[in-house]
Amino acid sequence: MASNDNDNEQKLLLELQKGSEQAMREIYHHYVRYLTAVCFRYLQDEEDVKDVLQEAFLKIFSSVHSFEYRGVGSLKGWMTKIVVNETLKFMKRNSQTMFVELKQEKMDSIDEEPDTSGIPSDVIHQMIRELPDGYRTIFNLYVIEEKSHKEIAALLNIKENSSASQFHRAKLLLADKIKQYRTLNSASL
Repeated sequence: MASNDNDNEQKLLLELQKGSEQAMREIYHHYVRYLTAVCFRYLQDEEDVKDVLQEAFLKIFSSVHSFEYRGVGSLKGWMTKIVVNETLKFMKRNSQTMFVELKQEKMDSIDEEPDTSGIPSDVIHQMIRELPDGYRTIFNLYVIEEKSHKEIAALLNIKENSSASQFHRAKLLLADKIKQYRTLNSASL
């Protein structure tokens, strides 16, 4: 399935909504790598990722009849949302992530966003993956999924200011990792 082929995507979706197993296989094979990467933004363990993806695909295939196609990218966006929600449910069920309720305390500030130019994207992704679970989750929800701190607070059952402060701390840690990377690799950049 070509990702830019609107007609093919729409036809495949119609077949999937009719219960076609071939359409299920095609949808699965087309999106599994991308959705695995989405899941790995939040989880570290490969077995956990497999479990979440299995649940997510079951939900996708069982609720596809209620999905309304809105053009190229809408199916991918809908499936991404399901994977993120299933991942968050998994994390809550397994109490894997600690979201710290922070008291009002002096926080270091970042004057500007760190310069990531010249740093390979896989290195940046690894830096994000190395963040503590709570920080990484909030960072991904805010930056990648474009959720507000209010939405994140509701999703994770934490206070809005906790989301904001953990995001701030995630940025501080990332800025420090970027600084360390630049120091170690200054000759090659």
